[in-house]
Parts: sequence; structure tokens; C-alpha cells
Amino acid sequence: MQYTHLGRTGMKVSRLCLGTMNFGPVTGEEDSFGVMDRALEHGINFFDTANVYGWKKGEGITEQIIGRWFAQGGGRRSKVVLATKVYGDMGDWPNESRLSALHIRKACEASLKRMQTDYIDLYQMHHIDRETPWEEIWQAMEQLVAQGKVLYAGSSNFAGWHIVRANEIARQRNFMGLVSEQSLYNLTARTIEMEVIPVCEAYGLGLIPWSPLASGALGGALRKATEGRRAQEGVQKIIEANRPKLEAYEALCGEMGEKPADVALAWLLSNRVVTAPIIGPRTLEQLDGSLRALEITLSQDILSRLDSIFPGPGGPAPEAYAW
Repeated sequence: MQYTHLGRTGMKVSRLCLGTMNFGPVTGEEDSFGVMDRALEHGINFFDTANVYGWKKGEGITEQIIGRWFAQGGGRRSKVVLATKVYGDMGDWPNESRLSALHIRKACEASLKRMQTDYIDLYQMHHIDRETPWEEIWQAMEQLVAQGKVLYAGSSNFAGWHIVRANEIARQRNFMGLVSEQSLYNLTARTIEMEVIPVCEAYGLGLIPWSPLASGALGGALRKATEGRRAQEGVQKIIEANRPKLEAYEALCGEMGEKPADVALAWLLSNRVVTAPIIGPRTLEQLDGSLRALEITLSQDILSRLDSIFPGPGGPAPEAYAW
């Protein structure tokens, strides 16, 4: 396994991050345990979850599964860099969502209890909260860090200027601020190249791409269009909207002798700002197969051909839309 620092921190994480969103709704508890154990065997030490995963309001099903896995012992918790998220709706009362100091404190305590741990390595804000001032958010996070319940703060689904605003206010408070951003990023979705990636580089944030395979569209979808998630209506729409591009992409992967999913992950890993794409295996076989991406080095010619198939926005702003 390859490791890198999470942004400007001293903490090292694996170049692939194990996403757990399937644990519970798609992958049963026993199989989820097996996937997490196999991840450790492969040296994957970076696990990502969220308090809303499991999709039963307020229950934190996925966090509970992770907690019962940790409870088996064997050094599982100490081997894992654990990332979870706060923001989503965890109840029906007014202060059971978003980023008020009250909800951050309550949500953190609930996540710690569900996951049977006394600290969270990376506590991520799942979305920007335009109704809560940063002074309040950072005060809550500072208290959690001081109490040893959270080590680092991260963001998810933030615009570039949100990251700037957050970290400038954190700097005024002599607080470390955001150390990572988790964004939608793959060959078919490259908008963050305009402003989010440049600001991550400037402020030393690690970038954690979610949906690196575009919900499976980049995983050999044309050959497996009727299998698994690829048969879902939403994924079919992505496939049809990108069919000519996917045809060219899968042909290029065929020339390379590599699986489309591995090339898609390797493309993300070739970006120096990317810390670790989030892989969401439902089975041991899918997890094992993801490791091949770490061995692929994409030449400049291949990168250029990928750019021609899936053009980005034209570089960072303002050059993407101006001279």
C-alpha cells in the first residue's frame, strides 16, 4: 500500500480510502466486517463514513456496524484513520441537523457512542451551512479538539470560497481549520478543477474524491450495463448521456490492457492534490480489484487522450472561461 499525508497534516493515510456507505443497506454486517478486515490486510487505513449512512433517520446504521467491528478488538481501532461527517438530518426537532454548535456537539457524542470509540480522526462538515456563522462552528470544533474527541476538521461539498472563508477565520482564532475537502470528482465531473482544487493546493487541504467511478459509469458500464448499480435508472441516465465518451474510454482502456475502473482511479491518483479516492466496495472481490489502480502509471499521452475524451472546464479559474 502507498501512503501520503492528509493535506498539510502529519497524519499518513492510504492512497485509497474505504467508503462505507454500502454497509447496512447493501452489504450486510457480516460481509461488511469481512470487507473492513480485508482492507486492513491490504494496508488500507483510511475509512470514511457519515452519521446519516444507513438511511434510517437518526439511527446511524453504518456507524453502528463500524462500532461493532471495532469492538471485536485486535487493534482494529488503532489501525484506522476514522473519518465521519456531521450536518445531515438526524431527527425531527429543529436542532438535529446542520452546523449549530448545539448540533455539532450532540452529533459528535452520538457518533462516538455508535462507533464505540473515544475520538474521531477527521470530523467533516458534510455540506456548507449558510445559516451558521463560522465563529460558532469553529468554537464548537475547537472545544471538541481540546477535549480530544476530534483530531482534525474537514469539509465536504464546499465551494472554493467557502474553504477560503473558513480557513481565514480559523487563522484569526489561531486554529488549524480545514485540513481536507471531500468533493465529487471523476473523469465525467471535473468542475472542481476551476476553484476547489486550486484552493486546496493553496491552503494545504487534502482532496478526497467521492464517486470516483461516476456511480459505476466509469467501471466498464457499457459491457455490464444490466448488472448491479449500473442497471439503476440514475446510472442508466449517466451512461446514455455519456455513451460516445464511454465508448471511446472503454476502447482506450482496452488498448492499455487495463480495466476501466482501475484507469479511472489511476487518473485521480495522478493528481498531486488528491489524497485518496473513496472506493465503495460491496464485496471482497471488488475491494481486491481496486488495488490494481495503485500500480498504474499513466503516461502524458494517455492523460492527454483522457482529456480529449472527457474535457475538463479548461483549467483553473479565470483561465477556464476568460483569457
